[in-house]
Amino acid sequence: MNDIRTRAEALVAAGRPAEARAVARDALDADGPDAGLCLALARAHMAEDDDDHDDAAERVFRDGLDAFPDDIGLLGGYAELCARSDGFDHPGRRARGERALGRLRELAPHSAELRNAEAAGNSVSAVARDTASTRRMQSFDAARAFAGAPTPEAAAAQAAQWAAAAPHDRRLAVLAETTTALAAPGRAGARFLLLRGLAYRLAVGAVVALLVILRLTVLPVVPLGAATGVALLLELPFLGLRRLLKAARDRAGARLAEAVPEPVPELVPEPTSEGERGEGGGFGAPELPPVPRLTRREGVYAGAGAALLLLVCGTAYGTYSAYPRYELVAHAEFRGLTGSEFGALRGPGAEEGVEDSIFRMYGSGSAPTEGGHLVVFAAVGDFHRVRAQDVSGATGMLGALRETADVREDWAAEPGARGGWTQCVRVTDAEGLRKAVCMWADKGSVGSVGFVAEHMGRAEIEELAAEVRESFVRPVDD
Repeated sequence: MNDIRTRAEALVAAGRPAEARAVARDALDADGPDAGLCLALARAHMAEDDDDHDDAAERVFRDGLDAFPDDIGLLGGYAELCARSDGFDHPGRRARGERALGRLRELAPHSAELRNAEAAGNSVSAVARDTASTRRMQSFDAARAFAGAPTPEAAAAQAAQWAAAAPHDRRLAVLAETTTALAAPGRAGARFLLLRGLAYRLAVGAVVALLVILRLTVLPVVPLGAATGVALLLELPFLGLRRLLKAARDRAGARLAEAVPEPVPELVPEPTSEGERGEGGGFGAPELPPVPRLTRREGVYAGAGAALLLLVCGTAYGTYSAYPRYELVAHAEFRGLTGSEFGALRGPGAEEGVEDSIFRMYGSGSAPTEGGHLVVFAAVGDFHRVRAQDVSGATGMLGALRETADVREDWAAEPGARGGWTQCVRVTDAEGLRKAVCMWADKGSVGSVGFVAEHMGRAEIEELAAEVRESFVRPVDD
């Protein structure tokens, strides 16, 4: 049975779990129960990483344990399966796994099966296919090998020896191909990213966060796309590393496929002592430790990254929601014209965001002449949501005027030192008078002014609009 079990395990390692299940099932049907074949069949189901196959794997484990209740391999494999199951979806399975784990502690308290089973709930799966868990295991193993060897070449040579000693072990094959690729000349940068990738990414995050904060606070002329461009540029080295790691996994898969024994191999006797056979399943091959889902170091870097993200988001929201504070000055006279209050809206809550407002008409009491009539509206408050389209767009405050009046000119005016946006139109009213209406808005104020502009040019119209804005809306001293 050992040769058939070896073939089934090799097929799983080579990424061919369906063939492995067929080999193991045929042997069980022909020769009856065998603990090793039951374990190989169950792991072939687990390799699919699918709920239905997990259910099938549990049935195989339970049938095997009915026949071999104290088999360490079956107990360890079943405990691993149960530990990796979702406790909400399979509460009974988790409970059964705890019982199997307890029995394993009694029978083999110092065994590799017990260590793997205990770590299963907090580590990535060793039977996963080419998934995120497989990539994480590959990076973890390679980084550990380089960190523990005097030179990159020594790490690659050691991994190659381990893989040769256990030709059907996918994890060792991937490690050998990865260390060989990374130890090649010119790969120092890739090794640095493998070993110090978290620190590098945190540094990139800090640079990008600094650029974003500067853009939001003291350098508004710098486009936000600059920070995005820097982030993408600094992330490019990881693309090369990912391609290198993917190629190494592909070569390891090809190596395992070539190492799959023939369906009827010559029987090889089992080693007679633990000194002849390593814990990893091959001569001289060690048992690699479980890969934790999250190391303490990764947790520290994740916390630092989250702090950076909160800092950027807090700065962005503070910048977005901030607005300048103004006070309104309701002049009794303006440019020699007498003002009268006209339907003013005052006090908080008059409109959303409005803290105070005025609506005044100024005139001389005579027939309208150039500059003789002004109508001023102004409001102050929280208008941080106001955008350019609210001033110049078709649905802005000038939209109704454009629809009802004979618009002669329509242009965006210079907003001046206060910033924001200013839009002006020149219209002809029903009496044939040429008038100008200008509207302004920033995050702390909105307003408009209309006046007769029979012979005024654009520059004069913009100048009068700016004078009204600065006279009626004044910054509040902090």
